[in-house]
Amino acid sequence: MRRGWKMALSEGLRCCRRVLSWVPVLVIVLVVLWSYYAYVFELCLVTVLSPAEKVIYLIFYHAIFVFFTWTYWKSIFTLPQQPNQKFHLSYTDKERYENEERPEVQKQMLVDIAKKLPVYTRTGSGAVRFCDRCHLIKPDRCHHCSVCAMCVLKMDHHCPWVNNCIGFSNYKFFLQFLGYSVLYCLYIATTVFSYFIKYWRGELPSVRSKFHVLFLLFVACMFFVSLVILFGYHCWLVSRNKTTLEAFCTPVFTSGPKKNGFNLGFIKNIQQVFGDNKKFWLIPIGSSPGDGHSFPMRSMNESQNPLLANEDPWEDNDDDSRDYPEGSSSLAVETET
Repeated sequence: MRRGWKMALSEGLRCCRRVLSWVPVLVIVLVVLWSYYAYVFELCLVTVLSPAEKVIYLIFYHAIFVFFTWTYWKSIFTLPQQPNQKFHLSYTDKERYENEERPEVQKQMLVDIAKKLPVYTRTGSGAVRFCDRCHLIKPDRCHHCSVCAMCVLKMDHHCPWVNNCIGFSNYKFFLQFLGYSVLYCLYIATTVFSYFIKYWRGELPSVRSKFHVLFLLFVACMFFVSLVILFGYHCWLVSRNKTTLEAFCTPVFTSGPKKNGFNLGFIKNIQQVFGDNKKFWLIPIGSSPGDGHSFPMRSMNESQNPLLANEDPWEDNDDDSRDYPEGSSSLAVETET
């Protein structure tokens, strides 16, 4: 009886958590819907008097708006990609691992299994990266998300504003969403500014549209400042071929910690996210190369480009078993706990 009550309470709390996780997305959607109403109706159809100016404003606005909402939709509803079955322990290996009480023997078992897999990153102590929640050996750049309760390929972070884990399958869409968000806010601010001045000077009558126009400029500028910082940071990450987790904790390879271990050079780093075909770079269509389980590494390219080997290495991390904010996993613990 008591056990059933606890299970029901636990399920109820999980349900509430799932519902509440959509609140940030709902806030963004409501702000975007209001901005659409304020710009299209209150500014363009009511405040702007010139027909030509109305048409130009509306055409460019809707072009940006389509890509803005399209990329946001893709960021929310593109599911994180999980490691395929070959990285999971077989039933026999799982039984042997769980029944073995000696940690050193468990480590050796994982080492033997990992020899058959394309895995080159390790924990801070040099052990194979293993998730005891998903019962799998983590592919390179894969981490366990505590919010999604799964291991995510090339995990970057868990974003509450899209209620999704950003990783290999949707990082391109997330980056495009940030870029089009910046463009959306900038376009609104620049086109609204002249009418903001006219309302401020009293050159336009104080009607209902005044509130919407004034508040629209304030909201656009506020979001623009925060978004341009975030977008700039992720552009820097792309240029270095890093994830947010890797920027905070240096990845450890079989040869030791290497902060630039996946840095292939500026152009190739961009292609790792957007693909080789430039015509798809601005369109939210999946074009990232590979399957998310293995990635080209710097050490494999240094023989082809000796200039890569001349860059100063970053300092190593002494401890790789640290905690991350909600949605992030420990980058290098021997097993997930």
